[in-house]
Amino acid sequence: MAQIDPKSIGAHIRTRKQQLTPLERKVLDCILAKSDFDEKTSLKEIATENQVSEAIVVKIAKKLDFSGYREFRSGLAYYKQLEVANLHNDISADDTATQVIKKVFETSIQALQETMSILDISEFERCVKILVEADHIDLFGIGGSAQIAKDMAHKFLRIGIKASVYDDSHMMLMAGAVSHPGNVVLAISHSGTTIDVIEPLQLARQNGAKTIAITNYAISPIAECADVVLTSTSQGSLLLGENAAARIAQLNILDALYVAVAKQNLDISEDNLRKTRCAVKHKRTK
Repeated sequence: MAQIDPKSIGAHIRTRKQQLTPLERKVLDCILAKSDFDEKTSLKEIATENQVSEAIVVKIAKKLDFSGYREFRSGLAYYKQLEVANLHNDISADDTATQVIKKVFETSIQALQETMSILDISEFERCVKILVEADHIDLFGIGGSAQIAKDMAHKFLRIGIKASVYDDSHMMLMAGAVSHPGNVVLAISHSGTTIDVIEPLQLARQNGAKTIAITNYAISPIAECADVVLTSTSQGSLLLGENAAARIAQLNILDALYVAVAKQNLDISEDNLRKTRCAVKHKRTK
């Protein structure tokens, strides 16, 4: 495994969970939840507690890009000692309003800190270049991801970049079918497995469009059909799910893209911002 920021170990593991089998994910979840996991936790202990073979535990570690169980144990044990690893706490029925607020905010803080630690700067810069050179930008997303796409389109419009948002599977397929070189399609899928988004993205790529994926899982079907992948990460709770904190992280990724694109032509961006603000202000004073 390549050297990475120790603070991103937890995020690195979570973004690769999708490639594990259901049994392997169950074992991994038990390991992650093990409060006394440290450098002394043996391979035999993990295998016995989860009623699986030692070979399966080693296989899990290797699927997560570690050389073996020892490297996995060392990285995870170090990560568990960090403040960022302990920000997340599940919400319980007995929590006071103060505790609920603290847990919800800290879950979002953790998502932001860990997403920043795993964000690939070279991929981010490639993404900015693709967006700046685009003839037209299409944004794909279903459900909560569609709302994130709409927010991005709104920000782009403020600086004079027109982008189309599609949140219907048929409309996305139609948009993908008429894509061509010069077009850019940016697709948002938390799970990376939403077929209604993946199929149109594949179609757009086949027709020559540049494709960008924003997802919570680096190893996922949507990542396979994207030219550029930017990964968020989050550790949700039973009530919040992963999506709530992931949405905050993904909005920040897109905000960073928006600023990076805007500063490429700063004078034009600022002029368009003034024009759009004046237009809205004029409408409100009528």
